[in-house]
Formats: sequence, C-alpha cells, structure tokens
Amino acid sequence: MFDFFWNLASFIVALGILITVHEYGHYWVARRNGVQVERFSIGFGKVLWRKVNKEGTEFVIALIPLGGYVKMLDGRVDDVQPEDLDKTFNNKTVYQRIAIIAAGPFANFAFAIFAFYLMFLIGVPSVKPIVGEIRAESIAQKAHITSNSQIIEVAGQKILDWQDVNLALVSQIGETSFTIKTKEKDRSSPKTHTLNTSNWAFSPDKESAISSLGIAPFRAPIYAEFAYIEEGSAADKAGLKVQDKLISINNESINGSWAMFSKKISELPEQNVNLVVERQGKHLNISVMPALIERSGKVIGYLGVVPKSDPYPKEYLFELRYGVVDSLGQSLQRTWNLVVLSFNMIGKLITGDVSVKNLSGPISIAQGAGSSAQYGLVYFLGFLALISINLGIINLLPLPVLDGGHLFYYLVEVITGKPVPEKIQEIGFKFGTLALLGLMSIALFNDFSRL
Repeated sequence: MFDFFWNLASFIVALGILITVHEYGHYWVARRNGVQVERFSIGFGKVLWRKVNKEGTEFVIALIPLGGYVKMLDGRVDDVQPEDLDKTFNNKTVYQRIAIIAAGPFANFAFAIFAFYLMFLIGVPSVKPIVGEIRAESIAQKAHITSNSQIIEVAGQKILDWQDVNLALVSQIGETSFTIKTKEKDRSSPKTHTLNTSNWAFSPDKESAISSLGIAPFRAPIYAEFAYIEEGSAADKAGLKVQDKLISINNESINGSWAMFSKKISELPEQNVNLVVERQGKHLNISVMPALIERSGKVIGYLGVVPKSDPYPKEYLFELRYGVVDSLGQSLQRTWNLVVLSFNMIGKLITGDVSVKNLSGPISIAQGAGSSAQYGLVYFLGFLALISINLGIINLLPLPVLDGGHLFYYLVEVITGKPVPEKIQEIGFKFGTLALLGLMSIALFNDFSRL
C-alpha cells in the first residue's frame, strides 16, 4: 500500500512539473507576441486553487493532474472588443502562431537539458558494464561475447555504464544485426562482436534488452547465508539467525544458490515454508511463513533477510560527473540521443518492427516515478528528463488534437498562403481524438497486463 501512495505522489509531482513546463512555454511565447492569455491551467476539472495576475490571466490548479492548457483570446470562439483584436491568437501571423504552439514541446526539451545538466553536475553513481554470465545458446554467446569483458561500444555508440548499454540496445530493436565492442583484461585491443538479431525476441514487460540477448551484468558473489535479519520480520519471528546457512527449502536442496531461494520465497506469500539451515555445524528444521507485500505492482512473499555477499570490486565503480561547462555538453548530447531514439521507436512502431506491446501508460510512468524518487534526486532528475523528452515528442506528432497537428495546419498555410478550412480542421480534430484515445487505450491495456 505504501508503494501505491509513494508512486502516486511521485507521479503527481513529476507530471505537475512537466505539464507546468510545457504550458509555460506556450504562455511565455504568447505573451511575448502580444496575445492575451485568459487562463493558465494545470490539470482539468474542479478548480482547487486560483490566482489572477495584473495582466488578467487566471492561474489555476485543478483536480485531475493528467494535462493542462493555456486558453488564449481567440476571435473565432470569443466575443472580442474591437480594441482587443490585436491581442487575439488568430490575428497573429502564421509564424507567430507557429512559435507559440511549438514553444510547449521545445520547453520540454529545454527542461530535459536542464535536468540532465543538474544530474551530471551533481554526479551519478555508476557501474562499469562488465559482463557476468552469458546464457547458453543465446545471441550473445553465439556472437562470442565472454564473461568478465567490458562493453565499450554498441552499434558505434560509446558506452560508459549499463544505462548507456540499455539505451543503445533499445535503439537497435528491429535491426537484423549490429556490433558490440568489448575489452578484455588480458587483451590490449578491443574485440568486435557481430550479433545476429533477426530472431531477437524482446519483451520489455518481462526482461531488459540486455538480458534478452543472454547477457547478465557482473555481480559480486552472493552466498546462501544470512547477513542481516530485519527486526519483527517473518524470519525474525521464526527464529532465523545471522550466519545461518541455507541447505534446503521444502525438502528441495538449493545447492548454495541464493537466487533460487529468493525466487521460491517470493512465490510463497503467507504459506508455511520448511527450511533446513546449518547453525554452528548442526542442521535445524525451521518453519516460516513469508509475509505478503506488494512490490512494483506484484504480490510476493517477503522474509526480511539480507544475504552475505562479497563487496563489489571498487575498480568497477565510478561517478559520472562533469564540470560546469562539460555538463552542458553532456546534457545536450544525452537529450539529442534520446530525441533521436524516440523518433526511431515511433517509426518502428509504424512499420511494425516494434510491437505496440512496448507502449506504456500512466501506471508504468507512476511506477517509474516512484522507483526513481526512492533512489534519490539524480535518478529522479534523469527520469524527469526522459519523460519530458517523450512528452515533447508526443505533442509534436501530427495529430490535430496535439500541438503537432496545429503545426501541420500552419505549415499548410505557409505553403498555400491561406488557412486550412475550419470544416477540414474539425474532421481532423475528430480523427486525432480517436487516434489518441486508441493509443491511450493500448497503453493502459499494456499497463494492466503487466500488473
């Protein structure tokens, strides 16, 4: 239940910030072009808070935080006094209207640059992309990628950490092949591997792009031994102790595998589980009932224990941090890469190279907001930047109900020298609304399927 409210609160904060940025872009450029703005609203529905400034603009926060709008004075829908005609949106030149409409999406891109800039300035704790296990008969194994090698390049893109790897791999979805360059400790020169991805099956709701290729990131060894018992937890109540070594679960030997034990426990919430542990050289039978908790939308069993593990090698850890000037260059590059990636994904959705099952809706966004906020400010900033870019790109799609649809009409006006007839605009608006509702329905269906 805590996860639900945390995700909801994080979602509202994130969406509130991004909607405000988007609508303020429209507002700021409209005011600079002499357009009277009547209302600046964050959210829809019942008004929770309002304030009117000296220019007569009503600023509003409404109940439903799933969007916003800037209402400008428009002679086509408002009764306008003759002396106010020069303040109407429709009486501005086509280039001024283009600037006002485009300002929203581009404000989102500018915010992403700012968020990434702060992220790189603060510093992001990162892990070098050292390969752990390679799954047998996987795409990675067939490409002869080996354990303990470091990934330094994917499809020509330079790689610094695992996030770079994941983003680069996602950009290759739909390609029949691409290369990964690795560096091994005992080799002075990098090695190039060509991956045959003609039969690459990637389901983002089930696994990451990395694991779908058969690659597991390096992890420090974990032992089937308790290093910590949470006070008051199911394990504590059952009498389990620190340094207890796990032998079996429900008469099935775990062979020293913590992963196997953890998986079994997660599958058995509120069920009696029989454990055999070794304590001071003796085997003990202990019955325990894992608690039921919700994590990332799934109900799982929880004992409240932490395994013993070796420390992660310090040489694999680093902080991705840049100076005042270099952070700007890195933030511009990261934003550009994500813009290009997003447009590529849209193109592949249209061509069928990427399944509509990959679309995510507000539930997935809420979960992402919650988890990134839990990890800390730099991760939340990165999440905000990513969603801000996607919000900007979605609004540039040429659907009449979105900014991109209006921009398309204005482009036609620039080319033909006259506005698109209102009848055609109305038809386009209805089509755009249906198309947008269809996309939202698919995204919501995917969200609920993942739950």
